Amino acid sequence: MNGRALKQKPVSQWWWVAALGLAVSGCRTTGSAAREEPRAASGPKQELHFDAVTVTADLELDKLNDEELFAGGTSAFAANDFQQAARYFGRLVDFFPDSRHRRAALYNAGLAHQRLKEWEEAGHRFSELADAARGQGDALDAAFRVAEVDYHLERYEQAATLLGTIAAREDLPLNRRLEAQVQQGICQLESGAPDTAEVTLRKALTTYDALEDKGEVDDYFPAQAHFFIGELYRLHYDGVKLDPAKGADKLAQDLNYKAELLLSAQGHYLRSIRVGNGYWATAAGSQIGALYENLYEHMVNSPAPSELDASEAEIYRQELRKKIRVLLTKSINIYERTLETAERIGSQSTFVDRTRESLAKVKALLLADAEGEPASAAPASTGDEPHT
Repeated sequence: MNGRALKQKPVSQWWWVAALGLAVSGCRTTGSAAREEPRAASGPKQELHFDAVTVTADLELDKLNDEELFAGGTSAFAANDFQQAARYFGRLVDFFPDSRHRRAALYNAGLAHQRLKEWEEAGHRFSELADAARGQGDALDAAFRVAEVDYHLERYEQAATLLGTIAAREDLPLNRRLEAQVQQGICQLESGAPDTAEVTLRKALTTYDALEDKGEVDDYFPAQAHFFIGELYRLHYDGVKLDPAKGADKLAQDLNYKAELLLSAQGHYLRSIRVGNGYWATAAGSQIGALYENLYEHMVNSPAPSELDASEAEIYRQELRKKIRVLLTKSINIYERTLETAERIGSQSTFVDRTRESLAKVKALLLADAEGEPASAAPASTGDEPHT
């Protein structure tokens, strides 16, 4: 989900009709006095006791006008004091409905809550501003933010529906529609609808591939789409279990199918790398290396087929280790190239950190494996590893 910069002023002047929010910090109450129910003359007197409630006013902010609140919120946000920023912007939104800063403050209050991972509060602010069907500027950005909030709250179907509304708008620039469509596909995947997600992601990539000028759109989104199609195949790959108890023929069949799914996932990860976005290139490289490492571990740790006797099983394991050591060398080459790319472009992410850890682990595995076999058994690089 893409971020947007802090709004310093409203993008446009819109008329606004808004009720004051419920988060009133003063201690006054409004409304008519409660009426007492008539008490029967013969009935006993009843007394109701409630716990004491203390209501305190925000005396500091109570003294500030909307200009001062907006300046204070902007300063706090710039200083990464998001709690204070949410407090200032929220006060402006709730108590100054006619302020020229209200729209920007509403969006910024949502951003501050989002940085604090206060998703419900962020959604409350963004929702008042968002208009997925017709909005532009702040209203459109807020709609994307609402979808992001829904994603983090695991309301994936709700987020996908909202993003689908944006993606279908012909009045929007292609880049925004592509952004919405790719994120819609991701939400569909998270909601447990992988087939629907694949259709959505492939539609986005078809649109991108048809462009004569690829610079018309941000490379982040097509790279993200390829990455998540790779993730779809990785999930299918994970679902294939190698069970030697079913016999050698079935094991060979499942192993071949698992390898095919690995290659399909790798193909889309490689396409993600070739789009040229630094973040998704390092993420995809990390996933390719992890796939080879995972397949190696599956094959090495899997028992021998049940129809083999003890001596045959030992020969089987020895030959298997020789043949699949190439998976470790592939992992190392891919991990190293991924880290080289990350260092070259200055990328820092969880994928980069995980790649460093995995590289050290796989090198240790290869070293341990080599110590148990003649050095000549180690295969040479095949030369077809991806370039990141």
